[in-house]
Amino acid sequence: MLNEYKTVTPYLKKYWYSYVSGLLFLFLTNAGQLMIPQVLRKSVDAIYLGDFSDSFILRNTLFILGLAVLVAVGRFFWRFFIQGASRRIEAALRLRLFDHLLLLGHNFFSSHKTGDIMTRATNDLNHVRMATGMALIAFADGLFMSLAILIILFRQNSMLAGLTILPLPIITFIILFFGKMLGPLFRKVQNRFSALSGHVQESLSGIRVIKAFNREDYFAGEFEKKNDDYKDANMSLVKIWGLYFPIISFLSGVSTVLLLVFGGQAVIAGSFSPGDFTAFLSYLGMLVWPLLGAGFTVNMIQRGGASLKRINEILDSEPLIRNAGEPIDRIRSSEIIVENLTYTHPGADKPVLEDISFNLKEGEILGILGRTGSGKSTLLNLLTRQYDPPEWSILLDGVDIRMYEINALRRYFGVVPQENFLFSTTIEENISFGIPGADHQAVQAAAQLSTIDRDVEAFPRKWETEVGERGVTLSGGQKQRVAISRALILDPPVLVFDDALSAVDTETESKILKHLLQERAGKTSIVVSHRISTLQYADKVIVLEKGKIVESGTPAELIIHEGIYSDIARLQNFSAPEEM
Repeated sequence: MLNEYKTVTPYLKKYWYSYVSGLLFLFLTNAGQLMIPQVLRKSVDAIYLGDFSDSFILRNTLFILGLAVLVAVGRFFWRFFIQGASRRIEAALRLRLFDHLLLLGHNFFSSHKTGDIMTRATNDLNHVRMATGMALIAFADGLFMSLAILIILFRQNSMLAGLTILPLPIITFIILFFGKMLGPLFRKVQNRFSALSGHVQESLSGIRVIKAFNREDYFAGEFEKKNDDYKDANMSLVKIWGLYFPIISFLSGVSTVLLLVFGGQAVIAGSFSPGDFTAFLSYLGMLVWPLLGAGFTVNMIQRGGASLKRINEILDSEPLIRNAGEPIDRIRSSEIIVENLTYTHPGADKPVLEDISFNLKEGEILGILGRTGSGKSTLLNLLTRQYDPPEWSILLDGVDIRMYEINALRRYFGVVPQENFLFSTTIEENISFGIPGADHQAVQAAAQLSTIDRDVEAFPRKWETEVGERGVTLSGGQKQRVAISRALILDPPVLVFDDALSAVDTETESKILKHLLQERAGKTSIVVSHRISTLQYADKVIVLEKGKIVESGTPAELIIHEGIYSDIARLQNFSAPEEM
């Protein structure tokens, strides 16, 4: 358990002054609370003996009011300092978690559901905040108050104090017993909550598919199962945790009964004054909170530890792709050489690419054709180091791409991915995503190249049109063209199209390609497509089959050569490349 809390140790050290200040105000508050029973003791004894005056009563009343103000002010400041520090720790840890998530690669996100990650970044961090805030308060407050009250009780009447606190040691064993049981139960609750959140996130993301296939009942049933699992895990926790407070209340009640029996006899015998009895009863009542506070501490520490363990699982995940010791941060425009590239996904038995070799000179257009699963997207991901290629298998300017600084390498390539993701903001902001604050003329120029500008002008809000989550308000072709504009505005040395024209009609495709040829004359491009009409403008084409290059050459050479390229051309009724 303590091992998990090493994650927050640096933050606790950073905000030590807040914790020290908060604890000082907490002890000041406790001192005020401990003085009130003493004032009551003197007042009750004076009234019992008839030895009091109006000024005595007024003075004691004002004194109690003053103590109440002191307690209120103290409570405000210990909350301000300690809970403020825990909030800052929560914010810093959430920022650290998010920054780390941005460093992790495809392998991590392919094995962790979005809903589970979101739960760890929200719900789990709330429990960490409680553990670094209220848990510390409950522990310090309980320890100080219990020790102070016991000292006062034993100084007041050691025999009566010893009799009345007899049930209290049992509570120590109860706390230890419950503490061992609660940890695994808290982890189970958090895991069930992650599963529930993941199901909800996935269902809402795929709501269109669910409705299209009329699967609402199935997903509602799955939600009910996961909801019941979460409820059952919580009920298992509640059944154990729910016993704690009644037991504490019962034991404190036994202490009160013992005081009534033995303290009452002492008052009757005259060895114990009514004021002493009143103060003693007040202190016993105040002793209940430290006992409950111990339970709160165990609860929050266990829950925080379980949550930190889940957060540490992410923080301990190492990004597979890292910069070299002294990375090169500038890339000169030059040819791309791929030599004997063989790549196997981590955990896979067979390579997805095998013995791939080709070179792409500056200013050339490379076309890539292949059936689904032939390794086209994997090759592009290796070029941009989304996956890490073997050493010296991909060279840029004669240098292994692993030697370049990752961000510099990825800026060198402008990628239009196969799956077009748009952010839930305006069309203009989506296009200018790679260049925040880009002027409107640059956005329009990029939009004209992709021909999306004609669609935008027809929208009621034009460039300020909100595209919705993942671009839900746009058609597939419109989303593709916005994504193309987003890459074109960067004017990258190498433009990569991963089947980026599949959702547009052939007429629009032809316009886009002709615009690109004119705008990017002399610049390198890599185009992956299933359409021969898209590849007709390439300087060279490679055809992938089961991870290997089975054909390569110019479009004119491949179309007259019997093979996959010519077969697909015939199926698409494409006979010869057009004139540029």
